[in-house]
Amino acid sequence: MKKLLTLLAVVILTGSCVFAKAEKTLDVLPLLKSQSNMQNRVWVGTFQLVWNDLMDGIVKGPVEFEDYNSALAKQLNNQTFKADQLSENSYYKTYGETSPELKAQIETAIKEKFNETSDILDSIDWTKEPGKYLVYAMLKKDFKFLTAFDKLKPARFARSFKKVDYFGIDENSDNSLDNMINVLFYNSKDDFAIAIRTDGNDVVYLYRTDDDKTFDKLYSDMFMKKVYYDGSSKFNADDELKIPNISLYREKSFDELCNHKIKGTDMIISKALETIDFKMDNEGVKLKSEAAIAVTTSALVPEKQEPRKFYFNDTFVLFLQEADKMKPYFALRVDDVSLVNKAARK
Repeated sequence: MKKLLTLLAVVILTGSCVFAKAEKTLDVLPLLKSQSNMQNRVWVGTFQLVWNDLMDGIVKGPVEFEDYNSALAKQLNNQTFKADQLSENSYYKTYGETSPELKAQIETAIKEKFNETSDILDSIDWTKEPGKYLVYAMLKKDFKFLTAFDKLKPARFARSFKKVDYFGIDENSDNSLDNMINVLFYNSKDDFAIAIRTDGNDVVYLYRTDDDKTFDKLYSDMFMKKVYYDGSSKFNADDELKIPNISLYREKSFDELCNHKIKGTDMIISKALETIDFKMDNEGVKLKSEAAIAVTTSALVPEKQEPRKFYFNDTFVLFLQEADKMKPYFALRVDDVSLVNKAARK
């Protein structure tokens, strides 16, 4: 069975930036060089593809905001990842005026090209109005290793006591599996990297390291260590390989890019989102990713205000201050109102 790697990235400029948020266990990053405090993080180029088309096809220049100096927008404007880094058969992208016809066009295209349906298109407002645009992309990869690896016994990962499924090569494996592995370097049991051949043009790199750096620096480090490595690049008969099965799905809305007027235009981004669906096991890899950006030129529509309930029915603090003074003259923190009220004069 083939493995599928699926990434969904969508940027939308209309409506409010509301979308399913990724769990805190895994951060979805917009750039290869993005920093994150989370130890688990993932990046795919789909969102950059839609940002590129937003710049080149709609805004006709860098995306800058009138009221907000966005470091992320500035980095995305550099277009450090472009469609020329992908084969034509692995992605689909388009943009145009938002309409039911555009939705139907996208659905037909991804069905014909990938035999896929969208995870995000139904979350978009497709009402046709002047000044509304949508930028969309899907990236899909589905490839096998040259030969399926052996399934290994479940074992612990890192410091976790929970066992996970592994695949790879052990003392019982056929020697033909060794030919799929190219050793980039092996400096120690905690510092090594390999490349795995597949049945197409895709290569799987795996780098074992404890370094907590951005993806672009880790990638650079990996190849720098390869340059200085003078050992054997051959996977030997006595060598062993153990890789955990991976299966993840995440959705990310880049809210910091939304609801800010773009300089030189009347446009705002109302949605900027991306999805990632990735699987890897002993047979191969599957990846599916969508990205979309929605744009509108109309004035910001205020969000509907829900009735607010200012219930001070839990711990609160009270201050008293004269209007023309700089500091309060009285402060009270209430944690147990019954206890406080016992101090009342009888």
